[in-house]
Amino acid sequence: MKTVNREKPKYLFVYEKMKKSIIEGTFKYGEKLPSKRVLADRYGVSVITSERAYELLISEGYVTSVQKSGYFCEYKGSDRFMAAVNEETPFLIKNTENPAGFPFPLYAKTVRKVLSLYDSSTLSKCSGTGSDFLKSEICSYLLRSRGIKTTPRNIVIGAGAEYLYGLILELLGRDKIYAAEDPSYEKIEQVYKSKGAVCEMLPLSNSGIKSAALKKCKAQILHITPYRSYPSGVTASASKRNEYIDWSKTNNRYIIEDDFESEFTHTGKIYDTVYSLSPYNNVIYLNTFSRTVSPAIRTAFMVLPDNLSKKFQKKLGFYSCTVPTLEQFVLAEILRTGVFEQHINRQRRIIRQERKSKCTE
Repeated sequence: MKTVNREKPKYLFVYEKMKKSIIEGTFKYGEKLPSKRVLADRYGVSVITSERAYELLISEGYVTSVQKSGYFCEYKGSDRFMAAVNEETPFLIKNTENPAGFPFPLYAKTVRKVLSLYDSSTLSKCSGTGSDFLKSEICSYLLRSRGIKTTPRNIVIGAGAEYLYGLILELLGRDKIYAAEDPSYEKIEQVYKSKGAVCEMLPLSNSGIKSAALKKCKAQILHITPYRSYPSGVTASASKRNEYIDWSKTNNRYIIEDDFESEFTHTGKIYDTVYSLSPYNNVIYLNTFSRTVSPAIRTAFMVLPDNLSKKFQKKLGFYSCTVPTLEQFVLAEILRTGVFEQHINRQRRIIRQERKSKCTE
């Protein structure tokens, strides 16, 4: 019997083992997987632990559960662009959680602390891509929470996601064809079209953009919200995320990964980002503090791949940063002290409790 790695929760150990086996092809698409009891015996854990590992694999789209039949592999691996069984099934608009904003007393306390520590430097002008203080803290946070390895020079701070959409379009070019999910956050299409670019809208299925539509589209840039697309609530499956990556590997294509609200997953682990999964150095990762702190602060950031970071400096480096230095210092301090992650973890617990309550009603 194998010994569980005690440095991490047991269910994560089992999850990672099963995920590795699935990705490497030990289990094929549609193949029945070991039962909870067999899995528990194999790794020396409880049935509840193996069940939790399976729940996480199901939530990420690696596994599906069939009542009274067991668990089955849902991951297609290299079998990309093959229409999934449920792709023609209309998705249902899902109820999404409405997590509370960052506690105001703690925010106010941080503002006072920053003013005391940095005094007049909070009124100074930072570089065009944002404060090095905030960018460094974002790098550390992304590595801890999302498995994203990057450097401050690849991060751009801007006043909201819509502003960054516009910068991306100027960076990649108005002559390119962009594509987005249908339905999706309406301002994505509005920003691209308002700046003169063509934007194809690709229909969603339960697992993400329909394979046939993705294969036929003429776009060079794909804008996706893989964690939970708005307003549909659709989360891209593990197979679909790899399909997006596979689509992007030719013809100088790029993916814009809009990771809005992903911090509030109800599972014990954050979803893998397309940015961290892709080996092609062609994914722009984008997120915002609108839901995690407050929409009033109007602060978002994007992580550029190395080649685009250099291009950005050459082409758009003349722009001034649109977020006040004081606001950036406050966000950096919130990240540095760990209170940001404490807030996120508290909201996740509330979301899990609410889901459990709904299930027992």
